[in-house]
Amino acid sequence: MKLSFFSVKVVFAVFIVLFSAPLFSDDEAVVEVRPTRAYRSISDVELDVPYVPTPQPVVEAMLKLAEVKKGDVVYDLGCGDGRIVVTAAKKYGVRGVGIDLDPDRIEDSKENIKKNKVEKLVTVRLGNALETDVSEATVVTLYLLPSVNLKLKPILKKQLRPGARIVSHAFDMGSWEPEKEVTVKYEGAPYMIYLWRIPEEKKEEKATKPAKKAPAKKKGK
Repeated sequence: MKLSFFSVKVVFAVFIVLFSAPLFSDDEAVVEVRPTRAYRSISDVELDVPYVPTPQPVVEAMLKLAEVKKGDVVYDLGCGDGRIVVTAAKKYGVRGVGIDLDPDRIEDSKENIKKNKVEKLVTVRLGNALETDVSEATVVTLYLLPSVNLKLKPILKKQLRPGARIVSHAFDMGSWEPEKEVTVKYEGAPYMIYLWRIPEEKKEEKATKPAKKAPAKKKGK
């Protein structure tokens, strides 16, 4: 029997909740995994999708792939319990902003921010990813749905500055070829992550084209 994407994600969510071990050692970020609950998708598609937390090794691989460094600003669209922005702040000392439609997930994020003492670096707010201004971000992380990624693609391309990085867990962006694809193995399962980089602005064509030669003057008879 072929399972729908929704069914597979629900089963995976239940597995995570029931069998997740502690995700951090004492000196690392502490993130609680809470029972998942269906919430309204950030897309305009009338579907409820479950919140599925990204395993901590995948979170760290996403930030590594994005080459997060001091001075970066990390936006997580669909931040869930805030683990990506919390980890970015605690491990790299960067500022993070989390956006989520679910008030319960925002409360989870606030608890994790306080628990990890990164209040000065991380903020979260209730909002729709498709309506969020991400122009200040240098890194954007995603774990959404394929349809939402496709709707975000033109927004990210328009708002982000050249050199900004986008990392997506599990889903690509259609015809937009990623710069890198990485498979992370965790508890025997493969997790795909993708990296895109906003290209540098093209120089004015006239600066690269050779100057036109002036027409030769006709010689007198």
